[in-house]
Amino acid sequence: MLHRMPSFISHDGTEIAYRRLGAGQPLIVAPGGPGRASEYLGDLGGLDARRELIVFDNRGTGASQVPADPATYRVDHLIKDVEALREHLGLDVIDLLGHSAGGGIGQLYAATYPERLRKLVLAAPSLAASGLDSHLDGATVIAERAHEPWYAEATAAFAAVNAARDWDESERHRYGMAPLIYGRWDAVARAHAAADPAQRSKDGTLGMYKGLEVDAAALAAKYAVLPAPVLLIGGELDIWPTRFAAAEAIKLFRDGELVLLPGAGHYPWLEAPEAFVAAVDAFLSR
Repeated sequence: MLHRMPSFISHDGTEIAYRRLGAGQPLIVAPGGPGRASEYLGDLGGLDARRELIVFDNRGTGASQVPADPATYRVDHLIKDVEALREHLGLDVIDLLGHSAGGGIGQLYAATYPERLRKLVLAAPSLAASGLDSHLDGATVIAERAHEPWYAEATAAFAAVNAARDWDESERHRYGMAPLIYGRWDAVARAHAAADPAQRSKDGTLGMYKGLEVDAAALAAKYAVLPAPVLLIGGELDIWPTRFAAAEAIKLFRDGELVLLPGAGHYPWLEAPEAFVAAVDAFLSR
């Protein structure tokens, strides 16, 4: 066992750690980052009062083992860890929630294992794994924050991150752009953002999409016939995905529902916990 957390052995022998929070019907939770340990998710705003959250650390992050093959950090390999966890738990079908880059895991799991999925929650999901632009009309959303006292510094840092030539240069500006990612740049948001570097795996971050080839049309065809209902829940102020990108993405799914929380950013359970929990629980309970 790693750090006394429960764990399982995945398809390639990598040990994956997870934690169980709360009680009720199980909900498997895939973290994002990409490459961030699941600690940042907390209890998802108190969702553990309604569901048993089974939150795993992606390989090479948190308490999970570094894989022997770095190619398996890629998102289309990470879905195999979700499937191995389902088998480990002895579940015929699962409810799955993926946040941010973990939403990409959720999208590809749905396309690959549709018969194993009961319901899918995409929480502020990255859309890159499906070949979509998560930052659609992002300039419009960013401009709406122009009245904020941190706006000039944060937008300069955002530009620096986008222009960075390597990991170290990008990391120097990550915290500076963080106010754009949160709906409120308060003490809770600052502490959450400050914890990011210690929770992040460089290899997990860089490997998430390395070499990924996306057949967007083929995925869209699979989403169009996906039996499982899909909830896409995010913040109206999020820049990944923007509300515009979310509105386009949810159209891909046969049975899709979009909930956008006013005033929330990329971590909606921090900024609108009651609304987040109520929407997710209502969706899963229907």
